[in-house]
Amino acid sequence: MITAKNIIIDPHATLRERAKEVNSPISQEDKETLKKLLEYVIASQDDELCEKYNLKPGIGLAAPQINVSKRMIAVHIPDDENPKNTVSYALYNPKIISHSASKCYLSGGEGCLSVDKEIKGYVPRYSKIKVIGYNENDEKITLNLTDLPAICFQHEIDHLNGVLFYDHINKENPFDVPAEYEKL
Repeated sequence: MITAKNIIIDPHATLRERAKEVNSPISQEDKETLKKLLEYVIASQDDELCEKYNLKPGIGLAAPQINVSKRMIAVHIPDDENPKNTVSYALYNPKIISHSASKCYLSGGEGCLSVDKEIKGYVPRYSKIKVIGYNENDEKITLNLTDLPAICFQHEIDHLNGVLFYDHINKENPFDVPAEYEKL
């Protein structure tokens, strides 16, 4: 199981690399990595498991964050009110193929398991995105995402390109966003 000690911290060089494509069909080793990434984000949302295994809570994790420079991510965003709306995916070679013109941001800012200091400021993201990727069975998955799931996928896909969330924050005025951006 991945624990907090397996997650590399900025400024580790792997976090700034463009990750390599995963070959298809996916290897058993890469399947295991996908499985472990998803296990981590699911377990990290359980207080007892966090304490037992020394996990930091998160809703997404990318392979570069565990020092594996390959294009793999896992996201788990539970919807307690409607479990059918829970977003839970482990994908390789995910790509954003389209996005809305409208943008949004999280009112509390973003955080990252690989950034161990608080960095304040708003991170502008697309409000809606369409993502394609492949699951552990080499099946093509197409997702239409909005709000928090869209933000989370953009954050994790950024990791695959060597981009960290704070790269998007306005350096001169971290809390400045255009009025038309939606606050989540």
